[in-house]
Amino acid sequence: LRFPQKLWKMLESDQFQSIWWSEGGKCVAINKDLFEAEVLGREGQQVFHTQKIKSFMRQLNAYGFTKMQRDIQRSASLPEFLSEEAAASAHSQILYYYNPSFNTAHPRLLETCKRRGVLKGRGPDADEMDERPL
Repeated sequence: LRFPQKLWKMLESDQFQSIWWSEGGKCVAINKDLFEAEVLGREGQQVFHTQKIKSFMRQLNAYGFTKMQRDIQRSASLPEFLSEEAAASAHSQILYYYNPSFNTAHPRLLETCKRRGVLKGRGPDADEMDERPL
């Protein structure tokens, strides 16, 4: 499976507590600390071919995901709200990513989620420049 398909499968599974659909299925929410332990630091077969969060975030960026700034308002859905509350009480950082071709209501769009070419002249922290509010 390609990266977007692996990510989709992970989000649709109830196996992982560190990653979930947010904004009604339009965004991906990641509890950074828990994701590093639960997914990237996992023993045995790896889900992704990396153990580093920066490499995972570069993959997200390469496939057109944009890091989002989350407003202070809480989610309307109970599962999202509970995940966010648990992360907030543990002082964990929640990362939000958006891609117009990655939406739980439109699974057929996943086919259009392609890897972009490498952008020259961008440093390792360039993904921080791509933030935009929800």
